[in-house]
Amino acid sequence: MARTGKVRRSRWWWGIGAGAVLAVAVVLGLIFQPWLLFVDVRVQDEIPAAVVPSAAASSPAPVSPAEETVEPVTPAPPAGPVDLLAGTFISHEHATTGTARVIENPDGSRQLALVGLETSNGPDVHVWLSAGPVVEGTDGWFTAGGYDHIDLGPIKGNLGDQLYDIPADVDLSVFRSVDLWCVQFGVSFGAAALA
Repeated sequence: MARTGKVRRSRWWWGIGAGAVLAVAVVLGLIFQPWLLFVDVRVQDEIPAAVVPSAAASSPAPVSPAEETVEPVTPAPPAGPVDLLAGTFISHEHATTGTARVIENPDGSRQLALVGLETSNGPDVHVWLSAGPVVEGTDGWFTAGGYDHIDLGPIKGNLGDQLYDIPADVDLSVFRSVDLWCVQFGVSFGAAALA
């Protein structure tokens, strides 16, 4: 009879141990979300083509001495979107390729375009405009976290072309890099310096 009680208690402890291992596995799965590494989300936003101002439109016509009293001609606004800044992504914790473009629309609004983006999917990845430098190698994985940033929102997908609105009050002379920042783990997937 005593032996049967020991066997039951032993099985009971094995059941508790197996349940605890299962609970830990579920919690870790919810935190790390490893299935995202096997799921791609492709985005195909329509990226506006930049208009290149022509030399004739940007320089005023020559004026004869008799016409010098005529008020100067104000150049017309561009007929379409203009690229203000651009950069190429480098990899940080995850292999990342593609380009970033800051586009100014004819109405003065600005957008960040991620063109041909390829990176890993991950939990809680956001698109940041950062005041920090883009640093290559493992040191760059954490750089953006120590600088001011503007969070443009969660990444729409890990593949393709996508657009994000830039608030009107953002000073692009301060925020000169784009970072794909995993908020949950405080690490950069990839970044692009804007020039």
